[in-house]
Amino acid sequence: MSTTQSDGIEATLRGCRPAEIEPVVVDAADLGSTAPERLRDLKAELATRGYQPATLSVAARFDEEDTLATQREADRLRDFVRAAAFLGAGRVEVRLDEVADRSAVDPALSALAERARREGVELVRTGGDAPTA
Repeated sequence: MSTTQSDGIEATLRGCRPAEIEPVVVDAADLGSTAPERLRDLKAELATRGYQPATLSVAARFDEEDTLATQREADRLRDFVRAAAFLGAGRVEVRLDEVADRSAVDPALSALAERARREGVELVRTGGDAPTA
């Protein structure tokens, strides 16, 4: 264990330099699967072509006023948070077009944002009916 105090993120940022790799947004609908072996192959192929997933974009479906449907959708989104972390993406964009029961969806998305934070990923809500953070 080191006895010197770290400068935190600033020390890391000072050492950063540009990389010859292009950041890309991956649409979740194009993944086909969030299975680790599929993601591993995709990550390797993207790297071979000079791409780095920066954002995973996913459309959320919270258009039913059913608690079970809301939970199923939150579980589906959690799989994409895990996929983003596996791919090395720093952000998951959740597009919300319609929210049937905001009182059920807001807590589910807040919990998902916390999960994303623990995975090292930022969750961003977008769309016409995006609840506030």
